Amino acid sequence: MQHSLVRSGHGNGTGTLVTAGEGQALDALDRSWVLDQLATSGYLVLRGFAPTIEQFSGLVNSVCTRTTLDPAREFSEGRTVQKVDLGTDAVGLHTEHGTNPLTPDLTWFMCESAARVGSQTTVCDGYAVWENLTERTRELFARQDILYSRNIAEQAWRALASNLLNGSKPDSEITVHDLIDLAKLFGEDKLQIRANDDGSIHYVYKVPAAHPTLFGERLAFANSILGPSYHYEKPRIAFADDTEIPAQALEDIEKVTASLTEDIDWQDGDVAIVDNTRVMHGRRAIEDADRRKIYVALGYVDDQR
Repeated sequence: MQHSLVRSGHGNGTGTLVTAGEGQALDALDRSWVLDQLATSGYLVLRGFAPTIEQFSGLVNSVCTRTTLDPAREFSEGRTVQKVDLGTDAVGLHTEHGTNPLTPDLTWFMCESAARVGSQTTVCDGYAVWENLTERTRELFARQDILYSRNIAEQAWRALASNLLNGSKPDSEITVHDLIDLAKLFGEDKLQIRANDDGSIHYVYKVPAAHPTLFGERLAFANSILGPSYHYEKPRIAFADDTEIPAQALEDIEKVTASLTEDIDWQDGDVAIVDNTRVMHGRRAIEDADRRKIYVALGYVDDQR
């Protein structure tokens, strides 16, 4: 059914706008076709499908081998789709779950009701960012990983552990030691966790700022250095050797990303699929909170690794 779709460029980068043919159902899109488009484009905007949440969830689950969650968000349908309801301020560019090892391969958005003004979702291609940073900045981030460290409340880490354990243990029996054991799967040099007296945890996560993507070895500067902290303690972000990221490097990142950022001007029924390993996303300030209604889903594509 993909022959009835119309493809065109979205913005000034490699993003693609896909417009539905008459009667085209969102959840009828072919998994391989979606992944092939993402490999080239980095992100897709799907328009004209008039999807239901069930159809959106159906496409997510047909493309992704498993899904994850954000403990701070409410579920809208089943255990796949959540509401985007975190404040109205502008949100800096970031990769979803980029501050922890749960980073999904794909981030999905469905706009049920678009704002009348402003409130765009922003996207920025990490390939282009890395290639446009100064040589000095690239050398800094190529030399060593960055680290994110912060405290996470008990309710949040329990939800994350439950998701990772995939129902293999009742939530009431999950302990910090279960989370520590799970962390060992990522390598103790990458993720360190300690329990706090109040039931929260403190973690330190080390990861490259520029790295290969879901679809290849080309480096993408895709991370959460500029990102938000809604409903969570703001993380400390530094180099892996615990030194601070120089102001000059941060200024370079902000300048380059600002020049490369594209806006998704939402229309009712739009769906966007973002390669979370390559493309950072954010949000302009919400100016029409009463009408804007967007849902999110997060998933992994294991057989593409």
